[in-house]
Amino acid sequence: MINGLHHAAYRCRSSSDTRAFYEDFLELKFIHALRIEKTATGRGAEVLHTFFEMGDGSCIAFFEEPDQPFEFKKQRDFDLHIALEVNKETLERMFNKGKQWNIETRGVSDHGFIESIYFRDPNGYVVELTTPKAGQVSRDEAEARKILDDWTSAQTG
Repeated sequence: MINGLHHAAYRCRSSSDTRAFYEDFLELKFIHALRIEKTATGRGAEVLHTFFEMGDGSCIAFFEEPDQPFEFKKQRDFDLHIALEVNKETLERMFNKGKQWNIETRGVSDHGFIESIYFRDPNGYVVELTTPKAGQVSRDEAEARKILDDWTSAQTG
């Protein structure tokens, strides 16, 4: 059994700009930075790996690797995003903070079981902040499997 998420890692353009967004704006703790030297990777790469901690101890992390090409582009929500859970008060406060800081901000979107707002980080990634709606969260495995099976059948039929 997997115990939980330790970290999810993404490439970044600038560790400094990324730190400002995740620490200063999103208010995550900047807890670790690891400089990986070319000789340590065996791949001829020099990398800076940074970690930002969430309330449950898991992290979102980034790699800055200036010597290797990477196509940074604005991602669509449906292509790539990370959703981080907050309470309702934080959702509202962060929505206003995004507007005040002139950060691309969307929402509030009502998804039936959650409400969400969306930001774009300095790397083009979409960050969703979400809060569960009272009494709306269902973790029904049978229902989830039926929805998936129906979808698969419609796509292949």
